[in-house]
Amino acid sequence: MAYDLESQEKLDALRAWWDRYGTLCAVVVFVVVAAFAGWRGWQWYQGHQAAQAMGYFEALETATGQKGDDAVTRIKAASATLRSDFPESGYTSRGLLVAAEALRARNDLDGARDQLQWLVQHGKDPALVPLARLRLAGILLDQKQYDQALAQLNDAPAAFAGLYADRRGDILAAQGKKAEAKAAWEEAVKQLGQESVTQIIKLKIDALGGA
Repeated sequence: MAYDLESQEKLDALRAWWDRYGTLCAVVVFVVVAAFAGWRGWQWYQGHQAAQAMGYFEALETATGQKGDDAVTRIKAASATLRSDFPESGYTSRGLLVAAEALRARNDLDGARDQLQWLVQHGKDPALVPLARLRLAGILLDQKQYDQALAQLNDAPAAFAGLYADRRGDILAAQGKKAEAKAAWEEAVKQLGQESVTQIIKLKIDALGGA
């Protein structure tokens, strides 16, 4: 009998505890399960997005190796999808650089400029955005948009200081500003310090004559 009473007391205590905390426990369990499911769902979504972005990037790369107007159309279409649907993806930044170079090689300077301007304005990769600015300055130089080209070279990141100075010299030389171009190229030589690169820049300086 004592054993039965003890068991009953334990059951009564358990019921009392459940009446007091049962709803809270159920809520906690639900929240934990929902959070885990949400986390797994987010992981799946991120992986799915990355796979899709990679597919468009690969399609863009494939199109760059093809010829004709259809190839240009495919390059621009893949790039547009990457920008609109996957703006945060690393594939998008790399894809736009690839697209810009392919379009520049096809003498579609407006198309190349469009790719690089988007990357400069919206890109997230701190290594690729400065490179996009450098290449955009080159496109603007080709289009004789000298002031806009120079604007892209303001506030040069330390790693790009020499390359930016070299491009600035190119732009200033195109404007006929020989002394300023020479100063920019001399700064590029100082910053780069690579014999193979600086020899080319020194040739540009020599070509200015007595500036």
